[in-house]
Amino acid sequence: MNVLLAEDVAGRLVALKDRAIVAVDGVDGAGKSTFADVLAEHLEKLGRPITRASVDGFHNPARVRYSRGRKSPEGFYLDSYDYVSLREGLLDPFKNGHSQVITSIYDHKIDDAKLSSASVPPTALLILDGIFLHRDLLVSQWDFSIFISVPFEISYGRMAQRDGSDPDPYAPDSSRYYQGQLRYLHECYPGTKADLVITNW
Repeated sequence: MNVLLAEDVAGRLVALKDRAIVAVDGVDGAGKSTFADVLAEHLEKLGRPITRASVDGFHNPARVRYSRGRKSPEGFYLDSYDYVSLREGLLDPFKNGHSQVITSIYDHKIDDAKLSSASVPPTALLILDGIFLHRDLLVSQWDFSIFISVPFEISYGRMAQRDGSDPDPYAPDSSRYYQGQLRYLHECYPGTKADLVITNW
């Protein structure tokens, strides 16, 4: 991800109101977390306190995520995240000026609860990365949103290097995630809702 681009975007965001929320969206392997981390660093250099979080900290337990079947694209799209806890623990308290927010409730890698919190200065920005962030029940939460666009052939190649997964998005083992994310793109059109679209090819 281009560091100069992150620096330029930070320059645009530094003047956002206190307690603004910036969402960094994109398919798995798009580079969301990397860009959000670099963006946060540049904003801090410009004097804005940052609270960093990821929607991945708000996964549902495996019994919920796979309740429609372990290969279900619908289950991936609809059941992966606990959006009620995301709102109640992080988004609403942050916007309402609370000095402490919850940044994580669950670790999906160990499939167990993992509660993390952060102290929040009055003038902080929240940088939140994750998939599906422009879906209807979330899009109104963002003061500024970014969608990182990348072809599946590239994103799956990156995930293969990172996770050892199949690099082919069309492989049977990829169907749950590929079809689930395809549904999101076709239903929510995140590229048309984001304030900024970045191509990371």
